[in-house]
Amino acid sequence: MNNIKSIFKGIYKVIILTSKVILYIFSTLSKVLISLRDGFINRLRFSIHLKLMLSYLWTFTLVFSVQAGVVILGLYLSLPEEQFISHINLIKESLIISGLICAGLVLLLARKSSKKLIEPIDQMNYAVKNITIDDLSTRLDISGAKDELKDLAHTFNNMMDKIEYSVELQNQFVSDASHELRTPISVIKGYTDLLDRWGKNDPEVLDESIDAIKNETEQMKSMIEKLLFLARGDKKSSHIEKNEFELNELIEEIYKETKLIAPNHNVVLGENEAIHITADRNLIKEAIRVFVENSVKYTKEGGLIELGLHYEEPYAVITVKDTGLGIAKKDLSRIFDRFYRTDESRNKSSGGAGLGLSIAKWIAEEHKGKLTVTSELGKGSQFNILLLASKEK
Repeated sequence: MNNIKSIFKGIYKVIILTSKVILYIFSTLSKVLISLRDGFINRLRFSIHLKLMLSYLWTFTLVFSVQAGVVILGLYLSLPEEQFISHINLIKESLIISGLICAGLVLLLARKSSKKLIEPIDQMNYAVKNITIDDLSTRLDISGAKDELKDLAHTFNNMMDKIEYSVELQNQFVSDASHELRTPISVIKGYTDLLDRWGKNDPEVLDESIDAIKNETEQMKSMIEKLLFLARGDKKSSHIEKNEFELNELIEEIYKETKLIAPNHNVVLGENEAIHITADRNLIKEAIRVFVENSVKYTKEGGLIELGLHYEEPYAVITVKDTGLGIAKKDLSRIFDRFYRTDESRNKSSGGAGLGLSIAKWIAEEHKGKLTVTSELGKGSQFNILLLASKEK
């Protein structure tokens, strides 16, 4: 009985000794890492790489300890008691030596395996560090990544696509705004130079210059107001005051106003269903007027401009139809972009800055609505504003 107790005590000592050896290795590695940490430019830490190696080693320790106990127990049961007792020290030494050798092999394999596992992370880290505001085209290579890392890389690339697109839009916006402001400023400067040289004592030149300067300043004021409107919208600081009102009454109001400001056009009111809506009345009116004013600009005198309103569940559909210049197919996908103007509108002196349709789009989207357009070059266009509404109060 005493011999059995001593044997199990021996097994226990082997397990404890092996654990102490592994813990000693852990502590030694930690001390080495800490002592070297400040000497490296990139400070060493318990990184994923190290944690993986230690997890491999700890797993091996547990498994080896159990196996060592099984081996000793097996030898005890299979060998005569005297022979087992005489060889117990040799068995313990053999287990300790083999355990250390195997632990070293496990560390080597773990290092190689963990390095392979975190290699995609190192590549991602290197790629991200090279991203600058001047070059946002860098993307993470997801060919070597797997599972969660691949999903992470894919998400990061999508985020970079959006950032790059936003920066491009911002740069284009600044460039276009500068270009649009340069033209009226150049005109104003030209007329002031004209006045300075010859127009002071020439009433005809003086009147022409004053009219031109007033016209250009009004255009600049209009464009700046539109830019501020869109900027507030981008910052989510625009105040939207939604109230209940009859949309058909608003359509009739715009129809009557258009008849007054465009007496040389054939302005008609088509179907105008009674539709109740909750929205910002002033903003909805502004969006409709954008399309009406474009129809007036780009439709010849005597041409048709038709306003209408009907219900297609769950939307109230506001239509503005004309027989004007129309829009080429290549331009349809971009007409709602800021500062974008078709070739036809650029050639007209009445052409604006290309911000009206962007404002109308923003207003529609802020009301959970959408815009659609159908057009044929030389035959006219139809713009539709779709807003969530109900036919009954």
